[in-house]
Amino acid sequence: MTVEHLAVSFGRTRVVDGVSISIEAGRTLGIVGESGCGKSVLSLSIMRLLAQPGRVTEGRIGFDGQDLLALPARAMRALRGREIAMIFQEPMTSLNPVHTVGFQIIEALRAHGAATDARATAIAALGRVRIPDAAAAMDKFPHQLSGGMRQRVMIAMAIACKPKLLIADEPTTALDVTVQAQILALLRELQAETGMGLILITHDLGVIAEMADEVAVMYAGKIVERAPAKNLFDDPQHPYTLGLLGSIPRLDLDRERLTAIEGTVPPPHAWPPGCRFTPRCPFAVTACEVAPPPLREVSSGVLGVGAPGHQAACIRAPL
Repeated sequence: MTVEHLAVSFGRTRVVDGVSISIEAGRTLGIVGESGCGKSVLSLSIMRLLAQPGRVTEGRIGFDGQDLLALPARAMRALRGREIAMIFQEPMTSLNPVHTVGFQIIEALRAHGAATDARATAIAALGRVRIPDAAAAMDKFPHQLSGGMRQRVMIAMAIACKPKLLIADEPTTALDVTVQAQILALLRELQAETGMGLILITHDLGVIAEMADEVAVMYAGKIVERAPAKNLFDDPQHPYTLGLLGSIPRLDLDRERLTAIEGTVPPPHAWPPGCRFTPRCPFAVTACEVAPPPLREVSSGVLGVGAPGHQAACIRAPL
């Protein structure tokens, strides 16, 4: 799948601004950034699930040789869930509270033509996500399951039709670390089995380090840095990425306080005219306020190693 120069607006306010990403089969793309950066809006745009008045105003979303934005609504419904699936951010609000989890999985299967043995297929999907006694779990309502079990049900629904691409939006939010580790291990296992591409959206760089092959860092509606995961962690080239990495506790460093990024992400109606990170950036100079810097290849950084595909939107890069 390839997203090219995607722009999304709510009314007259642009919230995603010229984002381009790509993901290949069997690979994991991590998208990271603070709340309010546009990560979830980007994922909903790919699925064409934006609530009104949100709309895609520019760009193209290519998948299997077709532009998803140009597909009729019926064709997109047929593709959504079967070819591209999504794990939503909060399972308790995404699952229907008045239907059993089994009914909801079977409903998704039948919507995509899997009417034969749909119950057996649903039980098998619950079994694949390690839900104990999957047959009994089919008759439970969402409120009767723990947070970790509800998240597993969401994954089961997403993988039941064996999609080629899975979008996981904060799949481990609000889960304890033990359940989080289990969910991540499950996603890796499913990806190895099916060869699906995975877009993992999170604000947790620890999850990104464990899971991602490539990373895109979002800030205020834009991609500000994109690189292979190892290079991003070894040699970050955008001040925002440096700040995010500096805020992670590390056992190998003796520090009294973690690094903090002062201020907050500016709202879309108040984006600065130049680099949007300028008001919070410790490296900002006057030129940063003039025009937004393009996302460009960075030849080398402090390590002097360089990396093909390492891009940063900063006029002072390489740092």
